Amino acid sequence: QFSGENEAIMDAMGQLLLMLGLGVLLVYLVMVAQFQSLRSPLIVMFTIPLAFTGGMLGLMAAGEQLSLISLMGFLVLMGVVVNNGIVFVDYANQLRIGGLERTDALVATGRTRMRPILMTTLTTVLAMVTMLFGTDMASEMSTGMAIVIIGGLSYATLMTLFVVPVLYDLFYRRP
Repeated sequence: QFSGENEAIMDAMGQLLLMLGLGVLLVYLVMVAQFQSLRSPLIVMFTIPLAFTGGMLGLMAAGEQLSLISLMGFLVLMGVVVNNGIVFVDYANQLRIGGLERTDALVATGRTRMRPILMTTLTTVLAMVTMLFGTDMASEMSTGMAIVIIGGLSYATLMTLFVVPVLYDLFYRRP
């Protein structure tokens, strides 16, 4: 039986994973209330695995280990990445309500909303770069979180601009 520091770390990891799961559930429920639909939030939720994949790829590329601080980065990442999907899906829904066909609405949304999505991503990534390259003790401790947020947000944004329109098209094929 392991005890001491290892027990405290495992307890904290369990709590963070529980918060991650609870965060996903609460984000989904808030989006269901906002969109008044079950399909649109489901499309947006597909951005979360993309973000987590990008975060893990960032950690592997940087040679960093998965730590408590980097798990907190995944919590932050989940909230930020969902925003991009919400912006895309909400605008596509508005265009469809306005009378555009599904594919025309997706093309118009891609053209109109790509710039705000990229600006949001760029500002967050640039803010995290200061944390990544900082030389003080706090920056060194939070390097894992910065890597997760930079890698996950960059990868998820690029994939969101391709995956979300495809999923939207698949989910809304039937009238």
